[in-house]
Amino acid sequence: MATPGVEVEDGRILAALALALVDRPRASLQELAGAIGISKTTLYRFCRTREQLIERLINHATQVISETLRKAELEQGGPLEGLRRLLANSLEHRELTAFLMYYWKDASVTPSEEAEWNATLDAFFLRGQQAGMFRIDIAAPALTEIWVNILVGLMDAERRGRVARSGLAALVERAFLYGAAAR
Repeated sequence: MATPGVEVEDGRILAALALALVDRPRASLQELAGAIGISKTTLYRFCRTREQLIERLINHATQVISETLRKAELEQGGPLEGLRRLLANSLEHRELTAFLMYYWKDASVTPSEEAEWNATLDAFFLRGQQAGMFRIDIAAPALTEIWVNILVGLMDAERRGRVARSGLAALVERAFLYGAAAR
């Protein structure tokens, strides 16, 4: 069993590798190692082939998403606080989100994992509708889709330099809660 310090360092390396793969999709393992400032030997400690690296990143990213949802404690407190916890937790792992966005077709996410994520978010948005926080003329599953797409889209825009990192959380929140309509 890995120690917490090693797990944190491994997580940082995996996040950096995830972003390097998004930015340099055809890079060799040697180029990926150089891009994140580690030796090829250190990278080989993680995986010996590109396919193993992608599979490890997919597994890591799906575990992180599950943990992000759990740590947001969406069933606790008011819907706005839950939304903010979910947003903060999600933004902590933007590199893994970018990776999954580009490698989703290769992902081995099981239908049950994806269904669990959707069910968690659907239940949260339904609870928020019942509390009067979210509109009721849009079904909870549609709110889940809108939320995920705004979040992922703006994280990608930030990665590409189209949206500033500072204020990103507030932008995602405003875009979701208020849309683009003028007040």
